Amino acid sequence: MTAIKHTLNRDVFLPNDERLIGFVHVTKVGRKKKTSFLCAALSTETPVQARIYQVKKADKTEAYKKKVTWLLRDLKVVDGKSSSKETAEFDLHFEKVYKWVASSVNDKETFISCLWKLSQRYLIQKPDFLNVPRHLLEEVSRPTGSVQTTQQEDDIVTMEDDYQALTPKEENDLDQLMSECKIAISNAELFAEQLSKQLSVLDGANIHSIMGSEDQVLNLMRLLDDGIRSAEKIEDKLDFYDSILQNVKDQMEVMKEKDALINTRNKNHQLLLEELDNLVNHLDLDTRHLKALQDGDLSTPTGICECTTAASVLQRCLNADIHPALNQMAAVEEQQRKFTRFSDKFGKRLAYHLNNLFIQQGNVLGETLSRQAPDFKLPQHHSAHRDLTPYAELMLWLKNSDFDCFTELSKVYTQNLSKLYNKEIQDFLDMAKQKLGSKPDKNKLGVGVGLSAQARSGSSTSLNRKMSGSIQSLNSDNISMHGSNIDLAMRHLFDQIIDKILSELEPVCLSEQDFCVRFFHLAGETSVGKEIRQDEESDDIWKPLQPASPPVEEYYEENLGGGLKLQRRRAKSKLRHMNEEVRRMMGELFPNLEPELEAFVSYADRLDGFNSMYMLVRMSQHVNNAQDAGSFLSLMFASCLVKIKRNFDKFISNQIRAIQDFKVSKKSRCGIIAFVHNFEEFANQAESIFKGSDRHTHLDKSYKALVAVIYEQIARVANESQKTPKEVVMMENFHHMYSTLSTLKIPCLEADRKEAKQIYQDNLTSYTLNLLGRPLEKLHVFFEGVQNRVATGVKPEEVGFQLAFSKQELRKVIKEYPVKEVKKGLDGIYKKTHKDLCEEENLVQVVWFSMQDEFIKQVKHYEDLINQCYPDSGITLEFKVEDVLSFFSEIAQNH
Repeated sequence: MTAIKHTLNRDVFLPNDERLIGFVHVTKVGRKKKTSFLCAALSTETPVQARIYQVKKADKTEAYKKKVTWLLRDLKVVDGKSSSKETAEFDLHFEKVYKWVASSVNDKETFISCLWKLSQRYLIQKPDFLNVPRHLLEEVSRPTGSVQTTQQEDDIVTMEDDYQALTPKEENDLDQLMSECKIAISNAELFAEQLSKQLSVLDGANIHSIMGSEDQVLNLMRLLDDGIRSAEKIEDKLDFYDSILQNVKDQMEVMKEKDALINTRNKNHQLLLEELDNLVNHLDLDTRHLKALQDGDLSTPTGICECTTAASVLQRCLNADIHPALNQMAAVEEQQRKFTRFSDKFGKRLAYHLNNLFIQQGNVLGETLSRQAPDFKLPQHHSAHRDLTPYAELMLWLKNSDFDCFTELSKVYTQNLSKLYNKEIQDFLDMAKQKLGSKPDKNKLGVGVGLSAQARSGSSTSLNRKMSGSIQSLNSDNISMHGSNIDLAMRHLFDQIIDKILSELEPVCLSEQDFCVRFFHLAGETSVGKEIRQDEESDDIWKPLQPASPPVEEYYEENLGGGLKLQRRRAKSKLRHMNEEVRRMMGELFPNLEPELEAFVSYADRLDGFNSMYMLVRMSQHVNNAQDAGSFLSLMFASCLVKIKRNFDKFISNQIRAIQDFKVSKKSRCGIIAFVHNFEEFANQAESIFKGSDRHTHLDKSYKALVAVIYEQIARVANESQKTPKEVVMMENFHHMYSTLSTLKIPCLEADRKEAKQIYQDNLTSYTLNLLGRPLEKLHVFFEGVQNRVATGVKPEEVGFQLAFSKQELRKVIKEYPVKEVKKGLDGIYKKTHKDLCEEENLVQVVWFSMQDEFIKQVKHYEDLINQCYPDSGITLEFKVEDVLSFFSEIAQNH
């Protein structure tokens, strides 16, 4: 234990200017494996501080460290558990109770005795020692001065063991001594014997020195006796002074306690005064505010300002931050009841005034609308909003003070304004329908031109009707109405009208929404937290756009997906999402806006299928450019955009069905099929509509579907055509498609353009070979036999020795094809070609040149075989290649 104490004192306390007085090896109750030391220590500096430490050994370094520190003056109770029964358990009561088990009963009693002596010497308010044997509680005198403290420390020092550490000087002397004796380590007994001899010599020298200085010793003894007597006198005086000072100290402690009580009382009085001043300030309402609440004029700007200020002050009084105990005071309860009565009366007066104002404004705006001349624009309500804006703060006060009344006022506002908005929007869209249904001026095909329903039904047709037309209608003189000037003017007019409708609706709805947000204080969330919440609910926001049918669901996922993602990104960046309350109120103000707009979309789609393209482009622009993706208008536009895209898909489906239902004429040549011819006009107009639009991907999908069906149906028509060869139908129509796609330069149709070119060239070659046939039949048969002999292994120069392929037989066959006979056969082929091909595509010369190349290729092949198999025979054809070129050129010029 002495070694442990020495180690603890050296490693833990001496570095911190402290001295270990007592310690005990303990464990917590129930935790026998976790051991530690409770140490009592004193600081070496003045004033002396007594502390208790819990010291534990570190897990890794095995060094002792302080874990918990308590001041001795914070110790309230020391519980020894039993004064009669021996037990190693004891409790120390600080801010809470700590239960310990000592390693032995003696160690526990020694540590408790140490705590008792330290508390008696250094504490004024001493802890209670319960269940502790009385022999441990010895009387200990307290130090009264610096000198006495030094002398009376024996009570504490006696607790220490006899062991003392060597001083640095003693350690140096010991090291020097051991270095002088070489055998100090190897032979300890001899070293101890030498030390004993040296000690005996030194003792003898000391005795001789003392005996030689006996007189000096006697004088020293006399001086010591005198010093002792003087010290006893001084000690008596100090005891007297200490008794006097002890009384003074007790009186000073009493005065200190009284002074603390006086300070506490003064502080409480000051706090009470401040609390009363704060209460009076919070519950005091100026008379001018009371007058404004009772008699304030709510129809003038000055009166509105005064009432707003008074209502704000009244609201602060009602919501004053008062301690709950003060609310039980009779005066406070009476004042609060008074404020509540003022609030109820003013709230009813304000609600009555605003109710009449809402009704009056709705009537005035309706009368103004009926008196105005019809104009193709939506009326603005800026004046009404400007008149109501001064009441915004009062509406906020009413919302906070009487929410039911505020809700009723909101309903009155929406009921009156919704009727007005319904009439305005209905008249506006009816006027748009009238402009689309007005009769056009054929001499002025401008922006304002329109077609009546009767004229349109009799004169104009949609692309699907045109694409399903017969050969007779193609050969007739009827004009393609979907590309006529009247149709183009009507579509341009519709484009302007739909853009005008959307451009008029947007500012009106956004202005009303902004006013409702400010006036009814609906936008309660504008922070980043609202953005995060609405991002999490973004799927819920767009749920109305998800249709149930598979085609529309496919549209939502594949076509609108990019647009919705773009809207969400913009909404996140701007942090301006509107909450459900705003959208609910806008829905009540504009209950018929979405049905009316969808009815107009259906009406326009019935007028002309091309209108769905214009609406798709314009509506997409307004949806993508919306400032607030979560607003009522944006969601309504997006919902209509779904219907428009559905109409566009239906329009394309009708075109595909019309192409598939095309019937081939059995009495006339085919030529360029109607739907092939009309595709060029359709694509040109579609490109002009979708130019610069981000919805071009929808058109690209329609292109691919249409072109695929057109290619398929061209092959069907070619197989079913009875008057025109299959190769001619394929060649002419795919050539027309190749020319059309090359002119349009649509990126998504590049593969289809190359396919059309390949099919055209393949059918051109096939037609050339079939029509050209074998104009030199006998020559072809003869040389075909020659080739077969060579293929079987006969040498080319030996073919002429065979009877069937002799030179005489070759000359006989050549004489049957003189120049006139060849020219006559070629002229017949040209006439057949001119009869099969149509003049519109102008492919006669192309086919004729192809035949020329093929015929010359055959002639050169025959000449090569004559040179190989009949060398030096002098046999040649009756005509040359130059003659063939002359025949082809002459025939082409004659026709």
